[in-house]
Order: sequence, then structure tokens, then C-alpha cells
Amino acid sequence: MSKKTKKQACVSIGGQAVMEGVMMRGKSSMATAVRDPEGKIQVESERLTPPEKKSKFSRFPFVRGVVNFVQSLIDGNRILMRSADVAVGDEEQPTKAEKWLQEKHKIDLGGVLDVIAVVLGVVLALGIFIALPQFITGFLPFDKTSRGWDGVWFNLIEGAIRLLIFIAYVLLISLIPTLKRVFMYHGAEHKTITCFEKGQELTVENVRECSRVHDRCGTTFLFFVMVVSILVFSIANVVVAEWLYTDNARLNNLIRFLFKILLLPVVAGVSYEILRLLSKTRNPIFLIFKFPGLLLQRLTTREPEDDMIECAITAFTTVLKMDEDPTIPERVFATSGKMSALLKNTKKRFALANIEEDEAEWIFALTLGMQKSEVASEERILKVAQAKEIIRIADERLTGRPLWYIIGDTDFCGYTIKVDERVLIPRPETEELAMLVVGIAEEGQSVLDLCTGSGAIAVAVYKELEKYNRKVKMTATDISADALALAKENAEANGADILFLQSDLFSRIRGRFDIIVSNPPYIPSADIESLQREVKDYEPRLALDGGADGLDIYRRIAQDCGKYLNRGGVVILEVGEGEAQEVIKLFKSVAYSMIIKDFNGVDRYVKIVM
Repeated sequence: MSKKTKKQACVSIGGQAVMEGVMMRGKSSMATAVRDPEGKIQVESERLTPPEKKSKFSRFPFVRGVVNFVQSLIDGNRILMRSADVAVGDEEQPTKAEKWLQEKHKIDLGGVLDVIAVVLGVVLALGIFIALPQFITGFLPFDKTSRGWDGVWFNLIEGAIRLLIFIAYVLLISLIPTLKRVFMYHGAEHKTITCFEKGQELTVENVRECSRVHDRCGTTFLFFVMVVSILVFSIANVVVAEWLYTDNARLNNLIRFLFKILLLPVVAGVSYEILRLLSKTRNPIFLIFKFPGLLLQRLTTREPEDDMIECAITAFTTVLKMDEDPTIPERVFATSGKMSALLKNTKKRFALANIEEDEAEWIFALTLGMQKSEVASEERILKVAQAKEIIRIADERLTGRPLWYIIGDTDFCGYTIKVDERVLIPRPETEELAMLVVGIAEEGQSVLDLCTGSGAIAVAVYKELEKYNRKVKMTATDISADALALAKENAEANGADILFLQSDLFSRIRGRFDIIVSNPPYIPSADIESLQREVKDYEPRLALDGGADGLDIYRRIAQDCGKYLNRGGVVILEVGEGEAQEVIKLFKSVAYSMIIKDFNGVDRYVKIVM
């Protein structure tokens, strides 16, 4: 990426320091990187509506400032809460009172407390930065309701007091160790953005050398808010002095307070446009307007540690990649919290990636040792380690890798079958194929499983017949040595006595069998690229590709199977949709044949008696 491109990209990327981390926000994505108690960086990201797709009204000058200000307050508080969850680690289990409120009255006490905290925060801000300056200036010998200079001087002094209170407030909270670290992360955020703007590689060493002040900082915006408020409130005072103020001093103070709150959107809109305009120029003439805000940033930022810079770089690069590539999935923090919240979020992420939501429930069930049917209704507090494992699996699934490869095994007819990229993942339809063999096999018979793959059919048939004291001689073959290695592991793990041979169908087979079963490759070559990503990109093509019409392997089985079947022997095959009739036509000199439907009513199996 060229230096020019980097500068253009940076115009749309801003950030915010949070608890033990940094949030970065771009045009179409937002990412927060937080270091957890184990010292690892966790990332949470989400997609945003790009500016060009927002309503035209919200993009108008002055209006956009208000919209961005409100959105920043909402997102900032939410992300701050989320980062605190990561930084703190495991929560305590809910008390009996909390459980009772949740179960009986559907009241989430934690959520209620979060809302109360937000409301109290807003009230405190209005009290400190609007009510308190107004109260202090009330002791000055000026007529606040005057249209003349008294009213103007009153607002100028009130603005100065507001600025002094802000500085005192920042200095006071900077003494709190936790908030001092937030200021350090704030410095890391600025340094990272500056480093990118300079066209330098985002390394800890390069970022460390950059300035910790930046034109587009929220601190500078707050300075403009305080300056603009003086102007706006003074003008408003002139306008309303004659027809809104009364002879009651207390009532006038209340009117002034409420009027200031009503004018906050105007102040925010004007301040945003000033900040936006000044951030686009490097002309020294305008430095005088920038300087006070940049000076204030010296109070709200501190020199960061290297691990803080790493968090900022992680958040920034995540946003950069997501803005450039809309296919990158969202990510979530692994925090202690309600299972239902993480389940809902995981299902949402899967839905956006066109992955069945059902798979999200499987992840929870397998990770937590639950029945899948219990997942949707279960309510429990997850430990951080549990949440991390669930998110790890979900994140890997979002790359396209099949769930059962990630888990490492799957259930087949009640038996645990290991699976990975060496073999196909056994489907439910193939379980029925195995059961068809179990239904006709007799004691002492010999069974040949062609294209065994994971060995699932051979293992299931052998073990199911063993239950009924009908032992058979089971042989399984595959052309792939890698697949056979895994099939042998499955046979050993399940205690199945199976002879495995590496063979291209019948090429190394000796002797005859009573039953030949196979689920061979049956996908037409041209159709493979249209399959789901997890199939075409991860499952072995050798086990999928059935040739031009999908029938190549069936032709070979039909041509040679008679040489390896005992008299009255049976061939049972799984076939692709719409292939059953064509497969039957391939077999000559048969006693009889039949097509069997699967549980979805599809012609799925062909049974041929020689």
C-alpha cells in the first residue's frame, strides 16, 4: 500500500481508549483490542453501516456532528463496559436473588445496573460541566438575563470556569491508577494513527517514536465544545432575554440550565465541523486554533508501554483489513457472562456467514458437555475458559473449515469417528446405508467396504452386528493411504476387527464376498466448484469427484463386482440425487435390483442382488 493510500485510509479511522485496550473505528467496521488477565490480546469487531449508506439527512453538515456525537456516546459506553468484562476476567456466579429476578420476572439485574450507571454518568456530566459553572457564576455581579455586555461577560466567565473544571477533573481522575492506564492507552491510540499517517510500518518501535497528540482527538473536540458553547449560549441569551426570562431568579437559573441542554446539539454540530475543517489542513496559520486542544491532550494522554501499543496496532490493523475486505467475519470477546448472550451472538455471526445456526448449538453442546436439545433453553454463567473455547471453535468455523474437522470427530450410528481433511465427514444418509447392510448381513458372512474413507461404515456395520452376535469378516479398502491410516485409528478406538487394504477398488482384492457396500465419489466434476465452501475447499477432492457425469466409479464397480461376489451376493451403494436409475442400468446379469429412498424421500440407495 502506498503512502498516499495510507493517508487517505487514515482520514476515516479514529479511536478511543478503553479499559486495558483500544477501540478503533473505520468507515464500515469497528474493532476493540483488550489485554485480558492472562496477558493475551482479545479482539472484538463488528460491521458498521458505511457513511454512504446512511440517510442523507444524517450526513448533512452540522447534523452529522450531532449524529456522530450521540453515536460515539452510545458506542463508547457500550465498548467501555465490554472491555471491562475482558479486563476483569471471570464473574461470580449469580446470586439467588439475581436468579429469582431473571426466572420469575425476566429482569436482568446486571443490565439494569448498566443502565443506571449510564444515567448517573450523564447526570454527573451535566451537573459538573453545566450546573456547577452556572452555580459558581451566580455569585458574580452580572445580570445574566441582560442582552448587553453583562450577559456576554457572564457566559465568557462561565465558559472559562467550565474549562478550569474540566482541567481539574482530568487532573484528578488521572491520579486513579486504572484511569491513568486508560490515558496511556489513549496515547497508544494516537501514536498508532500518526504512525500510519506518516506512511511507516506499524511496528511497536515505529509507533513509539510518534507523537501522542492528534488533530482529530475527542479532547480537542471537547475544547471546541466549551469554546463554541460560550458563543452559542451568549447569542441565545441575547435572543431569549426579553421574552423568556422572568423576575424570579431561581426560575431563570432553571430556564438557563434547560436551555443549555437544548442547545447542546447545536454546540456539538458546530464543534464537529470546526474539528473536521481544521484536521484537514496543516497550514501553520491555523495552529493557533488547534494549539489549545493539542495542549489539553497532554493531560488526557500519557506515554504508553509497549504492550499497550501492541493493542492499538491490533485494533487498527483489524479495522483496516475489515474495511478493505467485507468477507472478514466479526469477532467477539471471550468473557464471563450469560451463555444465552454468547449463543445469540454466535448464531448472528453464523447467519451473516451463511452457516447453519444449528452448528452454533452443536459447538455449545460439545464444549459444555450438554445435550444439543438443552442448549437453547439453558441459562448459565460461562467461565472465561469456556467462552474462549466456544469462540475459538466458532472463529475457526467462520474461516470455512467444517465443524467436525475442528472438533476432530463426529458421531456415526452412535460410534465416535475421528475425521480430518484426509477423509469426508460421514453424512446422516450414510448411516442409513450402514444400517441397510446390518439388516441383511448374517453370521459368518464376509463384507467388503469399498472407498471406506474414515472407516465409518465398516466400523458401524461390524459393531452393530457384534451386538446381535453376528460376527462377520470385514474388509475395507481405499486408494488413499492417508485415509486408511485414519480408518485404522477409528477401528482400533472402537474395537472393530477390520482388515484394511490400500487398493484402487478391486485392484488388490483377493477372494469373494457376500456383501459389497460403498459410498463412492459421485459428484460430477463440473459441479464441485458450486458446492458449499466447507466441502469444496476442505474435504478431499479425491473422495468427491465422480468424473464428468458422476458415475465413473459406479461403472468400474458394476464391471468388476461379479468377480468378487459369492452366488446370491449383494451390492449396496449410496448414490447422488438423480443418479439411482442410471446406476442400476450399469449392472448386467442381476437377479433383481431396487431403489431405496432416504429419510428425506430422495432416491439414495441402490440394492443389487447378483
